[in-house]
Amino acid sequence: MAKINLLPWREELRKERQQQFFITVGLAAAVAVGIWGVFHFYHTQLIDYQQTRNKYLEEQIVLLDKKIAEIEQLEKEKERLLARMRAIEQLQSNRPLIVRMFDEMVKNLPDGVSLTQVTQKGGTITINGVAQSNARVSSFMRNLEGSEWLKDPQLDIIQAKDEEGQRISNFTLRFSQKVPSTASEESDV
Repeated sequence: MAKINLLPWREELRKERQQQFFITVGLAAAVAVGIWGVFHFYHTQLIDYQQTRNKYLEEQIVLLDKKIAEIEQLEKEKERLLARMRAIEQLQSNRPLIVRMFDEMVKNLPDGVSLTQVTQKGGTITINGVAQSNARVSSFMRNLEGSEWLKDPQLDIIQAKDEEGQRISNFTLRFSQKVPSTASEESDV
């Protein structure tokens, strides 16, 4: 009987299958590494894109912060200018009041009374003067009470003296200035 050795054929088939297995495993590993590489590249690109967006947003935030600071500076300047405008408007509106006050004082000043000093602090006016008698000072006070521009006369000091054979009274008088409302202002309100 002839001896047929089938072992080398099986051995070759086993080696061929083993070789195919390793090639398949190698290809699967290469495909897995390739897929992992694609995903890694994709995620790296996403991270880079997001970092670029974040950098752009940070730059825009810095620009907006500068604009906000500039706007705040402009607001402060606006408030300063508005305060100045209000002060100028107040001065403009009060300008005729001083003229009116002196006009009213002259109108209400009786004969025999002269003023030596006029001082104003806020809305209070203080007058120092000389009168021929106390009755003329009280007449002056009554006239001031009747005025629509001057109010609340109060006599602080009155001193009688004899000078050159005449009796004179030095006095200090305080009163307030008021602005009467006009009919057009009342209808607007």
